[in-house]
Amino acid sequence: MRKIKAIIADDEEQLRSYLKSRLSEIWPDLVICGEARNGQEALELIDEYRPDIAFLDIRMPGLSGMEVAKKIAGTCRIVFITAYDQYAVEAFENEAIDYLLKPVTRERLERTAKRLKEQIAASTKPPMDFSEIVNRLVANLQDIEKPGYLKWLKVQQGDSIRLIPVDDVYYFKASDKYTIVITKEGESLIRKPIKELADELDPNKFWRIHRGTIVNAECISNVSRSLTGRSVIRLKDLPETLTVSRSYAHLFKQM
Repeated sequence: MRKIKAIIADDEEQLRSYLKSRLSEIWPDLVICGEARNGQEALELIDEYRPDIAFLDIRMPGLSGMEVAKKIAGTCRIVFITAYDQYAVEAFENEAIDYLLKPVTRERLERTAKRLKEQIAASTKPPMDFSEIVNRLVANLQDIEKPGYLKWLKVQQGDSIRLIPVDDVYYFKASDKYTIVITKEGESLIRKPIKELADELDPNKFWRIHRGTIVNAECISNVSRSLTGRSVIRLKDLPETLTVSRSYAHLFKQM
């Protein structure tokens, strides 16, 4: 029986490893014959291995996943990997391709694998003319695209990666070149300075209360005054309190 082959193209090594690992569990007979870090490498792998399936990140250095899809039209099935939000990906629903929304869940990957298996078993051919499909997708996504804020944090835990929804974070605390992430479950560490992280968070939701502290406003239980007149934040479900520095006291003037 002929083995089904696939390639994975994404500039995030962690995501490539995650997909490869999950696919080996969900679809043991699938042969991952190569991994690419960018669009050009993806084209080279497709030319060399002639895979049945190409998992393509939409945004990659050099050639994008969309551009690669145009060039390989009709040669293999395409599964786009995208960070667009759940509303934006509705642009894909009526097209002759599939997509995986980052962060990719096992359940969603299982559905995609099932769909691909059914199509291959039925010997249905991938569409030859991707130009019209891709142009329509690009137009739809550009119409609804807006600057996005960070939604997930990738935390290294041993040999695996844990994904933490940003909404679950109570507050962030600076620690040298790292940032401590505080959730209800405990602490984690990410390799990103808090100054850089602040630019990626929604300022309407995550408030900087100190040079080294950013708090999730939705997790604030109440704000009181200390004997020295400083604002003190109490958090829902957590015992610790956070003190607001004078530079950020204006955030709580009306409280």
